[in-house]
Amino acid sequence: MNFKAEIDVMPLKELLDPQGKAVEHSLDKLDFDVKDVRIGKHITIKLSAASKEEAHTKIEHACKKLLANPIMEGYKFDIVAE
Repeated sequence: MNFKAEIDVMPLKELLDPQGKAVEHSLDKLDFDVKDVRIGKHITIKLSAASKEEAHTKIEHACKKLLANPIMEGYKFDIVAE
């Protein structure tokens, strides 16, 4: 079966996000009333797996080993059959 995973990787809330702060200050100068900006990354992966559970296991492994730094980032993902 073919699946598509949509993964969001974000800096942990406890840590400073320098990119987010830079964008927040720039938006403030443009008269946007923003309270907090966090910048992360969005990853789309198409994969083959025997079941949705297997696809979930594969994506979880990819996130833990490669896509997210667990010291600085958290992640969440959704998997849909294609």
